[in-house]
Amino acid sequence: MKRWHLLFGLALIMLLGACNDQLPIETNMSENVADFSFTTQDNETLSLEDLHGEWWIADFVFTNCETVCLPMTSNMSILQDELTKENIDLQLVSFTVDPDFDTPEVLKEYGEEYHANFDTWHFLTGYDMDTIRELSMKSFRAYLKPEEGSDQIMHDTRFFLINPEGEIVHGYDGVSTESIDEIVADMITLEQEGLL
Repeated sequence: MKRWHLLFGLALIMLLGACNDQLPIETNMSENVADFSFTTQDNETLSLEDLHGEWWIADFVFTNCETVCLPMTSNMSILQDELTKENIDLQLVSFTVDPDFDTPEVLKEYGEEYHANFDTWHFLTGYDMDTIRELSMKSFRAYLKPEEGSDQIMHDTRFFLINPEGEIVHGYDGVSTESIDEIVADMITLEQEGLL
């Protein structure tokens, strides 16, 4: 009987190990994105369903940010250009954490400042603070907290890679320019393996 338990345990360990090795890139997250349907910078709707079957990168920013959003959005812009050079089709999604101020018009102007290609880079709003806080914290395990007595909002600075099934598989440092090369290299690997 003990031998059966041992064999079963070993088989289970091997199965779980195989699950973690399904992707040819390093993964450091495994969370499912909750269903959403929000408004883009063009006053159109983008939902999780629209992104089904696509690989995408998400981040959390806001246009009045005085600190981390500046390098984050700059890095996302560089990433967009690098992906274009490599002919890699990856959707980019920036959720605002200041939906009261960041209207579609404000987000469009913000995106234009960073030369966003709105065909592949979407800036989302059209929800309240409770909704984006819940999405950020529950789906992305990403902190989000308005600073008291300030218009600034503390939020996570990672770029999140989401697979075609809506599972977050990796969080990259969105403030570091080194992450750009890491993301592009990971996308090239996925493409070479026929997964992108």
